[in-house]
Amino acid sequence: MTPAVHEPRRPATHRLALWFARPKVLAIGCLALLAGLGWVYLGLMLAGMGFAIPQAPGAGQPIVDTLADRMGLGGWGRIVLEALCRPTFGVAATGDTSLAGIAAVTLMWGAMVLAMMLPTAAPMILTYAEMAETAGRKGERVASPAVLIVGYGLVWLGFAAVAAVLQVALIRAAVLDPSMASTSTLFSGAVFVAAGAYQFSALKHACVTQCQQPLPFFFANWSEKPRDVFRLGLRQGLYCVGCCWAMMLVMFAAGAMNIIWMAALGFIMAAEKIATTSRFSRAIGAAFAAIGIAFIADAVAAHWPVRAG
Repeated sequence: MTPAVHEPRRPATHRLALWFARPKVLAIGCLALLAGLGWVYLGLMLAGMGFAIPQAPGAGQPIVDTLADRMGLGGWGRIVLEALCRPTFGVAATGDTSLAGIAAVTLMWGAMVLAMMLPTAAPMILTYAEMAETAGRKGERVASPAVLIVGYGLVWLGFAAVAAVLQVALIRAAVLDPSMASTSTLFSGAVFVAAGAYQFSALKHACVTQCQQPLPFFFANWSEKPRDVFRLGLRQGLYCVGCCWAMMLVMFAAGAMNIIWMAALGFIMAAEKIATTSRFSRAIGAAFAAIGIAFIADAVAAHWPVRAG
């Protein structure tokens, strides 16, 4: 009888090294961790500071209440409209235009891009990870997908900084209130129309095509050097910003931190990147334009002179 052979237990450091040696597992872990951190941060803001911003004395009626009154909504209808059109939370720093306030808003937008954009990049990142895993099984050297994620994420964090500065400027111009809600129906309509029009542009089509076809991109630009893979992440990040920046700015019209709109736009952007044609993008563009036109028509009707008698 052959004696049983007991395989020695592998130390934790060895098991960790094996985990890091599997690009696909590492990519999934990084995506889940970073996107999860973004949602957790936003959730903590919701739990701790959801209603920390009081209305300024004498402030005009919020746009959502005006729309609800004109549409004759009450009860559940008003609650649903508030969920769709009003930001569900904010931070006190959004009304602060100092450097510290801008830094706080940048952190908020950074959490938003992690929560919204990293999941949309999953097909691209997993495509690279699968190619790296195949190359690794052949004994070839490969760069970690974490390097690709860092390059991609840095581009979107740059976008977050620009969006934070823009948000503070809009608050100073009184187009947004300190709770990040739009104070102008006309402004909201213009943002939706502009985002809808961009969906039909040549630049949008070029960028979304690159996002939809990561395999040819990595085949044409394959490298085993981490420096080169980092640059590939930067390029993919730029393509993604070119594809999605207008939809991200829709958050200014919908409520910069509206959870429902964040989830909806994240789903739309993810669906765009796995679509095989431009029809979906154009359908979304038409829908945004219709929403914007409705807002603008409401704003014009509200200021249209009423003839007596």
